[in-house]
Amino acid sequence: MEPIAVVGLAGRLPGAATIDEFWRNQRDGVESVSRFSTRQLVDAGWPADMVTHPDYVPAAAVVEDADQFDAEFFGYTAQQAEISDPQQRLFVECVWHALEDTGHDPARFDGAVGVYAGCFANKYLPLNLLANARFRRSLAAFSARPFNDKDFLATRAAYLCNLRGPAMTVQTACSTSLVAIHLACQALLGHECDMALAGAVALPIPLIGGYPQVAGGIFASDGHCRPFDAAAGGTIPGYGVTVVALRRLSDALADGDHIRAVIRGTAVNNDGSAKFGFSAPNMQAQAEAIATAQAVAGVPSETIGYIEAHGTGTPLGDPIEVAGLTKAFGTRERGFCALGSAKANVGHLDAAAGAVGFARAVLALEHEEIPPSINFTTPNPALALDRTPFYVPTTALPWTRGATPRRAGVSAFGVGGTNAHVVLEEAPVRRDTAPPARPEQVIVLSARTGKALADAAANLAGHLERHEDADLADVAYTLQAGRAGFPHRRHLVCRDRTEAVAALRALARTTDAGAGVKARQVIFMFPGSASYRPGAAAEIYRGEPVFAEQVDRCAELVRPRLGFDVRPLLFSAAEGGDGRGVPAAVFSLQWALARLWRSWGVEPAAMIGEGDGEYVAACLAGVIGLADALDVTTARADAGARTAGFADRVAGYELKPPEVPYVSGVTGTWISPEEAVEPAHWARHLSEPSRFADGLRELAGEPGRILLEVGPGSTLTEAVARREPALTAVSTLPPPDADRAGPAHLLGTAGRLWESTVEIDWDALHGTPRPRRVSLPGYPFQRRRYWIGPDSGSYEPLGLEEASWTSRSLPS
Repeated sequence: MEPIAVVGLAGRLPGAATIDEFWRNQRDGVESVSRFSTRQLVDAGWPADMVTHPDYVPAAAVVEDADQFDAEFFGYTAQQAEISDPQQRLFVECVWHALEDTGHDPARFDGAVGVYAGCFANKYLPLNLLANARFRRSLAAFSARPFNDKDFLATRAAYLCNLRGPAMTVQTACSTSLVAIHLACQALLGHECDMALAGAVALPIPLIGGYPQVAGGIFASDGHCRPFDAAAGGTIPGYGVTVVALRRLSDALADGDHIRAVIRGTAVNNDGSAKFGFSAPNMQAQAEAIATAQAVAGVPSETIGYIEAHGTGTPLGDPIEVAGLTKAFGTRERGFCALGSAKANVGHLDAAAGAVGFARAVLALEHEEIPPSINFTTPNPALALDRTPFYVPTTALPWTRGATPRRAGVSAFGVGGTNAHVVLEEAPVRRDTAPPARPEQVIVLSARTGKALADAAANLAGHLERHEDADLADVAYTLQAGRAGFPHRRHLVCRDRTEAVAALRALARTTDAGAGVKARQVIFMFPGSASYRPGAAAEIYRGEPVFAEQVDRCAELVRPRLGFDVRPLLFSAAEGGDGRGVPAAVFSLQWALARLWRSWGVEPAAMIGEGDGEYVAACLAGVIGLADALDVTTARADAGARTAGFADRVAGYELKPPEVPYVSGVTGTWISPEEAVEPAHWARHLSEPSRFADGLRELAGEPGRILLEVGPGSTLTEAVARREPALTAVSTLPPPDADRAGPAHLLGTAGRLWESTVEIDWDALHGTPRPRRVSLPGYPFQRRRYWIGPDSGSYEPLGLEEASWTSRSLPS
């Protein structure tokens, strides 16, 4: 099978608000288990007689602020947020972050995106909503099911994130999320989608709690999970969500994606009935699932250096799992493969457990480090580890590459017998990219609120400070091409990481940034030969191939007419040369800048020119050909141009009605098709005073326009500010006294246009080869609490209210 690339990873897990924090905790051997006082548990709604019972263990690996949600971001009303299962809320936020981690904006992604997801049992509806009289009497009660039922988990995420591939809920108990990953791989291989998100969420109610310790049960009596240890007594409850994003490897490589790891093979099966009972594990079935995944991957078991085990830390489950692994590996080699389980750190996340283990293995491959297995002192003798391929590392170990790429396996086994296994391999070595075409980069940030924008700036600054090897071109490109654009927008032009951090820190201190001007149309303004300034675009000529190509084209077309090259007039900083060539030189500069903007996706909805700048507009509008436009520009400057001979000269050109509207300097309003092709109109343009100010008033008559001066300075931009302050104008090149050089000003103008919601073709701006996509901080959701509780303030522990829940009351 074609390998599947892991291109995105996101999660909110115990002790970790982000996937990076999760990895740091794994690498550092942190046990993210909370222990609660009786007061905390009673305040959360647990019955006092339950949490004070001697067999109650007040510990769990929980997620902070799980009752909070950014309703505004997803378009929820407050009521919709309140009646929604927190699992749905956490899951969709995590889906959004996983999409962002891919460096692809789903609105611009060329392909279908699928969602494969599962969750823990919904407890919010029965324990909270239906136990609240106000809710039961409200109309919201009739619409609560789609916000709570697990049937709608995946489709809700697809709806809120506008994803159009398959969207389906997967439920196989503890193996749910790894089965979801398997199904996502199959969908990609079958071309049912071009990117797939897979994962799960587990969030019991109440949001903090412990558990009753039952003799022979799966939960540990001391609140510690000890996989593979002689003292292992079970697992502990874990809360959280993890989502992975997957693509076919060939597509990921072609798009320069950040590939964290590669899936080489997956397999799923079921125990059937050959076991002690419905909830019991089956060694043979586990071994078959593992061996099948390895066969699909086509890799020898001896090349696998790490197994992220199901690893519940139970006296029964651990020996069966190790026996199944040993059988599947089928090798005489001993002690070469590390064995671990995230459950020791974050507990058992039920439906989400497989994705958490998957994430741990992916991160180990990515960071080339095997994390330690905590709470492990002495091997369980029943494992007979010395006769297996496995060992349990108690400290973080560097993962060196041998004769084959680094590889890992991930297992998840569900109550009921659905087993899943995935074989992972380290990512292919990333290609070296060519140095960026420009010394500066445009950093763009957007958010739904000013506060979120400030938070995004602070988060990105922190990321750049932590990652000294971050390539600024990769960062800029990922933000430009891979993130959705929201109303509150800011851009920064920076030369290096240090400059970017300082600018981001300054932006982070501005929390009241308003939404920018929303431009529906870009109007090109051409200032004409009166704006001539030697050397104004010399650096642009050296650094922008499209611009240089068009200047060269114009220079060669006009050379026979003038008898000399106009380029020295443009790119020498000193005055001099034959002044007859200035109009043609400035025409060439304006034409080339306009073509450069159009190559970056900025198309004029209309145009206006001052003086002979209108000839550039007419040429871009298709009224006159380029060679003829250069000729008429030169003829205009001749001493005898103010004669009837000018109209005769224009009559010799092939003129066509404009394909793009522009404002005429003769009338101060829109050129008509008849005027555009009438030589007499061109003669009037030559001899009559310009009505440029009237043209600006015409443009100001309709809102939503941004005027882009396409020339060697900012004379028209300044004129707009004086005459029509209601209009927004920006210049392509800086004025003579500007602090910023031409290339930086040009990029800053691209940023200003983007702030005004003008679409920029960032791929074209970066050229070939384009930068790579990298993992950056996700959207800073502005969460607040949305919660409806039971009227009594206390929960009846469903399924646990009988006297038989304690070990003390069980028959001996």
